[in-house]
Amino acid sequence: MLMTAGTVVRMRAARCWEEGSHSENSSMSQCAYPEDAAESELPDGCGLLHTSRKYLKLKNFEEEIRAHRDLDGFLDRASIILNETATSLDDVLRAMLLRLVHKPDNTESDCNLDLLMAVLFTDAGTPMEGKAVHLLSDTIQGVTATVTGVQYQQSWLCIICTSKSLLKRHVCISRLVRPQNWGENCCEVRFVILVLAPPKMKSTKTATEVGRTFATMFLDITFRQKLLKTRTEEEFKEALVHQRQLLTMMDQGLTPSLKHYSISSICIPKSHQPLQQKDFFPVGKGIREDFARRFPVYPLDFTDGIIGKNKAVGKFITTTLFLYFACLLPTIAFGSLNDEITYGAIVIRGICDDYDLDFNTFYAWTGLWNSFFLTLYALFNFSLIMSLFKRSTEEIIALFISMTFVLDAVKGIVKIFQKYYGTSHGNHNADHISVLSLLGLGTSLNTSFHTALNTSLLANPPELTSVSSRSAEHSSRETAVLSLLIMLGTLWLSYTLYQFKKSPYLHPYMREILSDCALPISVLTFSIISSYGFQEINMSKFRYNPSERLFKIAEMQSLSLGAIGSAMGLGFLLSMLFFIEQNLVAALANAPENRLVKGTAYHWDLLLIAIINTGLSLFGMPWIHAAYPHSPLHVRALAVVEERVENGHIYETIVNVWETRLTTLGASILVGFSLLLLPLPLQWIPKPVLYGLFLYIALTSIDANQLFERMALLLKDQASYPPTHYIRRVPQRKIHYFTGLQVLQLLLLCAFGMSPLPYMKMIFPLIMMAMIPIRYKLLPRIIEAKYLDAMDAEH
Repeated sequence: MLMTAGTVVRMRAARCWEEGSHSENSSMSQCAYPEDAAESELPDGCGLLHTSRKYLKLKNFEEEIRAHRDLDGFLDRASIILNETATSLDDVLRAMLLRLVHKPDNTESDCNLDLLMAVLFTDAGTPMEGKAVHLLSDTIQGVTATVTGVQYQQSWLCIICTSKSLLKRHVCISRLVRPQNWGENCCEVRFVILVLAPPKMKSTKTATEVGRTFATMFLDITFRQKLLKTRTEEEFKEALVHQRQLLTMMDQGLTPSLKHYSISSICIPKSHQPLQQKDFFPVGKGIREDFARRFPVYPLDFTDGIIGKNKAVGKFITTTLFLYFACLLPTIAFGSLNDEITYGAIVIRGICDDYDLDFNTFYAWTGLWNSFFLTLYALFNFSLIMSLFKRSTEEIIALFISMTFVLDAVKGIVKIFQKYYGTSHGNHNADHISVLSLLGLGTSLNTSFHTALNTSLLANPPELTSVSSRSAEHSSRETAVLSLLIMLGTLWLSYTLYQFKKSPYLHPYMREILSDCALPISVLTFSIISSYGFQEINMSKFRYNPSERLFKIAEMQSLSLGAIGSAMGLGFLLSMLFFIEQNLVAALANAPENRLVKGTAYHWDLLLIAIINTGLSLFGMPWIHAAYPHSPLHVRALAVVEERVENGHIYETIVNVWETRLTTLGASILVGFSLLLLPLPLQWIPKPVLYGLFLYIALTSIDANQLFERMALLLKDQASYPPTHYIRRVPQRKIHYFTGLQVLQLLLLCAFGMSPLPYMKMIFPLIMMAMIPIRYKLLPRIIEAKYLDAMDAEH
């Protein structure tokens, strides 16, 4: 293992007792100083010394591209001292700095040698002249943990330094003629590695990262013995290259010389086994395995966090409220948008009117065929196909769904401006509306899985409402401007409260409550501001029509065979969309970084969706399926999150998640009781608040989206790049190529999924399925497979 330490070397070690073992892994030798005895007599000479130690991961020469580039850069401008005769550390370091300064290709013309020497030690700038503690500031050493403590590799020392006076990175390696005793943990040093770098560097190019490269190589005792036998710089370089080759052969197993040390930090990607026909048989195998995996922990889904020492009742309550508002309000918003676009009637009703078909019956047959195909997918284990969807593909689809939320919000606010701000109210064209949006999916493809209110919100049929009656409403520019401010205010308040858990204000428990309740607080706040603070301004609200019966069984026998066949075609396309989104959302929710422990149930969940939608279809109710981003956000709301720092970058990691069914059950019950809140007080919620909710959901859903993060890299300084796994393992140019190809796939999805032509939207599920051969056949022809796998890895 590698350890970086703030202080490990004493400069007065020449006076220390030469006791203890001088072996490679000997324990610490203690040094006695005359000054220590007099310390109590010189209180004015006392000071404070901060020591910091931490483990470093070994450099992965197979996956981290900087490992090879660091060594190549050193070989091109090699600074090697083979037979250094100096005995003190100061003299050795000064000789190494002189070698760097006097190189023919040196570009550090303004480099101050004395300043660099001072930066290497802890006494730089100390006011205690002559009494300062003269220790190295930043070092890396090899260590081995044993039952008796930590043993240091004492034959080599890597010293790293950052200085503003430097323009680029420098590495110098010095081999001493004789082992030198430089104090505690450095009793027989033969190799000194000096790494210098400017402070503003990319996270993979810092002095610590370069030092980690060479320290990983020097960790091997066989390699160090080989370096002792080299006689020329060329032989020394050849030994370095050979050691790199050994470290790179990780896919063939560890070399014998490295087996003694832990290399657990290196992740070797497993080869993907292609699906075979036998994987889909016997019928129902996946359902049985899911049931066997989930049934033993089913009671815990209702008792965890409620019974026992570790209770999370408050967390469950706030999460239930969040999920309730996250499901209810998009339902109202989607219903309102459908109402505006279709003049109060689902367009499938128009299709049924054109062909003289009963709407409820045609809707029911479409839903039954949808459930039939979903049942087949579950029985024949088709969810295994989703294993072909790589992380990058899932994130393309997830970002597309987030974009549809933004698009819906923009469309809604644009309609308000067209209606109230302009002189004319504009004409609405309902001729080209997606058939998919008419089957209960709303104006986008990501409707909430609790859309029980859609039927009642899709208000008056065409014969009850006309465009002329709408244009009679009072038009004022104040309404349009206030609507925009209310939408942005809802977004600002909700996202500010969502991020409030990171602020230093209030108690941590209160910060967590405010963050979990960000959505209901912002919606209620701006609904009150809009309804009571600006009563004189007419705000746009959704319409409610109580005339439609909610529970009316369809007359299944009234359709002809041709109409039933047409419903089968629509049901098949819809089943593909349900299949992809259900499994995609489940995969995102069960991502390894979420640390869920109770197991998955992809096939069983799909079968339940089919059974539930069968009943909903017969009664003309909207269908259900897992929704993005509600499901991943639900997991996030139940998670215990910690903030950690790596190379100066703060990131959040999930420690554990409360896996409970109580929050979804409670939210579903509240959604059902919301029928009692119609028309008031739910109608007091203005449409701009709902559009602000859309923006909030879209913004929070892209927090951990790697595609969005890599798109942001194009606008960032390299020194600000986070130390993610793909930054370490993939060349920067390849990262940008991959991001560009993902953007092209995203645009392809947008072209079909957001097209005004209904038939293009109908084949949208086929486009999503086509992304599998694109990832496996096309992209490897452009970018090497090992880089694709690295960017698709979880961490």
